[in-house]
Amino acid sequence: MKKILAVVTVATALLLSGCSQVGAAATLGSTKISQATVQASVDAIIAARVGVDTSQMQIETGETLNRGQLRFHLLTALLRTTGQELKLTVSKAEIDTRKQSIITQVGGAAGLPKALVNAGIAPNDLDTYIEAMTYSDKISQALTASGVAQADLGGAVQKLVVAKAKQLGVTVNPRYGKWDGAVADVVAVDSASPAVTPATK
Repeated sequence: MKKILAVVTVATALLLSGCSQVGAAATLGSTKISQATVQASVDAIIAARVGVDTSQMQIETGETLNRGQLRFHLLTALLRTTGQELKLTVSKAEIDTRKQSIITQVGGAAGLPKALVNAGIAPNDLDTYIEAMTYSDKISQALTASGVAQADLGGAVQKLVVAKAKQLGVTVNPRYGKWDGAVADVVAVDSASPAVTPATK
């Protein structure tokens, strides 16, 4: 389905853009994240906000929202690939169990929409988000078992993800920002200084 969607996106984008990554929001090795995939997440998040009081929430909009959703899809792909290389798997049953736990934590199904809006997660991406979290947890457990201290886990997981990204190669469509390989993140492009030194953030 995603491939069919991507083909349609490519055909449309050919008429609109001369970008070398036509139709792609980003690529990770041979894996392509289409602009349609990212846009579907953005549209779903915006639609989910209707009827929800967001006045006390720090919600993303515009370019920040687009970049955040591309980051979500890219990091999910990276965590999945890193986990699978470590012979880790995440089953649908695990995702369903964790989803039920989350629903319970937010006060039941009625509280889920507001919780997702607050977290910036599209309703249709919840399973994917849980998959990414579970892979991250399992990678952390594997690192702990290999002797990595609890305090060093975050940095150790990031190091694995950064290494995997460098190994596969990541490209990001400039409309979303640029890829910072040092920390494995999609960051904003400084329009005033397109060729600046690396950010110190």
